[in-house]
Amino acid sequence: MGGVTRRSVLAGAGLAALAAPGRASAAVADEYDVVVVGSGAAGMTAALTAAKRGLRTVVIEKAPTFGGSTARSGAGIWLPNNRVILAAGVPDTPQKAASYLSAVVGASVPLARQQAFLQYGPPMLDFVMANSPLRFRWMEGYSDYYPELPGGMPNGRSIEPDMLDGNVLGAELARLNPPYIQTPAGMVIFGADYKWVTLAAVNAKGFAVAAECVARGTAAAAAGKKPLTMGQALAGGLRAGLLQAGVPVLLNTPMVDLHVENGAVRGVVTPQGLIRATKAVIIGSGGFEHNPAMRAQYQPQPAQWSVGAKENTGDGIRAGQRLGAALDLMDDAWWGPAIPLPDQPYFCLVERTLPGGLMVDATGKRFVNEAAPYGDVVHVMYDKGVVPAWLIVDQNYRNRYLFKDVAPVLPFPQAWFDSGAVVKAPTIDALATAIGVPAATLRSTVSRFNGFALAGKDRDFRRGDSAYDHYYTDPGVFPSSSLASLWLPPYYAFKVVPGDLGTKGGMKTDERARVLRADGSVVEGLYAAGNASAAVMGRSYAGAGSTIGPAMTFGYIAARDIT
Repeated sequence: MGGVTRRSVLAGAGLAALAAPGRASAAVADEYDVVVVGSGAAGMTAALTAAKRGLRTVVIEKAPTFGGSTARSGAGIWLPNNRVILAAGVPDTPQKAASYLSAVVGASVPLARQQAFLQYGPPMLDFVMANSPLRFRWMEGYSDYYPELPGGMPNGRSIEPDMLDGNVLGAELARLNPPYIQTPAGMVIFGADYKWVTLAAVNAKGFAVAAECVARGTAAAAAGKKPLTMGQALAGGLRAGLLQAGVPVLLNTPMVDLHVENGAVRGVVTPQGLIRATKAVIIGSGGFEHNPAMRAQYQPQPAQWSVGAKENTGDGIRAGQRLGAALDLMDDAWWGPAIPLPDQPYFCLVERTLPGGLMVDATGKRFVNEAAPYGDVVHVMYDKGVVPAWLIVDQNYRNRYLFKDVAPVLPFPQAWFDSGAVVKAPTIDALATAIGVPAATLRSTVSRFNGFALAGKDRDFRRGDSAYDHYYTDPGVFPSSSLASLWLPPYYAFKVVPGDLGTKGGMKTDERARVLRADGSVVEGLYAAGNASAAVMGRSYAGAGSTIGPAMTFGYIAARDIT
């Protein structure tokens, strides 16, 4: 069947009636075997899998663009034992991966779901490479987040998309959701490059990597290519696969509700009409990070600084809940410290871990290992009531490192200061006064931290003890690349709040990605993957790409399960 057209529906008529689940009188706009809700990594992987199984498949997308949060992301993919890392010589095994995931997740996630992710992740990637132009690269050195646990890998298991020529998308390229942060013009940058580009002013390898990024950009331009990397490449490559498979992606088509026939989900109600599914609906519509009412109901407060796609308002989760779906992990998210810049929150991944910075609470004291996995840092912020926190750095730090997209030495935009997100002062005492913390305490905190830096050992929070702590650091700093003294005025304080990449809770699913009720029974005809489902990572985060890797895998599992 073709896509929804204006002629195929009664435009605007009877929407209230269409919204009622189970109402068989809804005008049918179109019919497919499988309707997929959402065009992020979960939805597009599911749709591609279903289509290649010979099922008539459509993707509906609320936004005017495709790609969702995936297109905005760095597109790291945590996927043990996949072909890419094994070919690169990563010494992974199924046993190591199972031990590690179990140690990270614990008993909060059923073993069957953990095993399904590990079992089907590698063939999912093989399938995607066989049915799309996507190719992938190992993010060498990007440590698992807890490499000291059994099965953990200090050199990492994460992969990311290789460069994709946007020309393969034709006119669809214009409908790709833009990235969270634009790549500098003329450069082709991979996620694994950022570690080094940040250090380009002070590190020979950093300078060389930056030069390579420019060379890639020059070569791509000379060849007439439109280079895409990271989330742009992943979303673009999956969309290209759908184009090749003849799967329509209907933009500006939100889900109003699910449609039920004889107790089974058999379609999706949209403003354009009912899109019927003869076999199943797969929900990949993302989380609820931009639904203030849901965040107020389920999450610790304040919680409002998300970099997820703005259309993620929990539509799929609420529709499933209306049919009796059980929910889990609704109080959690893919947290990370963020700086509330005036245009949008800045997910502070690199800057808080570089040597020469420390984070303090309202009393002027450190409260966490600043270089710990980002989700852990925010969990501590909530547990200890530290909202906001402050990241303190000096001019030496500013002279050495890229901060967001501001080159070393260059001044920050005045709007950052005007908004209160950044404060600058000539002394530690003056900085303390400006941010409202006790001057004597902050002075003592900095002095103690400087002593740790000189010794190369953080005796308070063990910053630098884990291999992960050293990924986004400066190898030119001794005795610990994770620690450096603050000594050169002026000093800066950055407001730090609990940001996120998206929410983590959603519909409970089983190892087959089927949506479950509270009593464990299956909502027939309904599957969920990605942030519309409760995460297989539970309350933790195994490594870079622990959102996208499982999202794609359970999308693949869902489509394979449909009969």
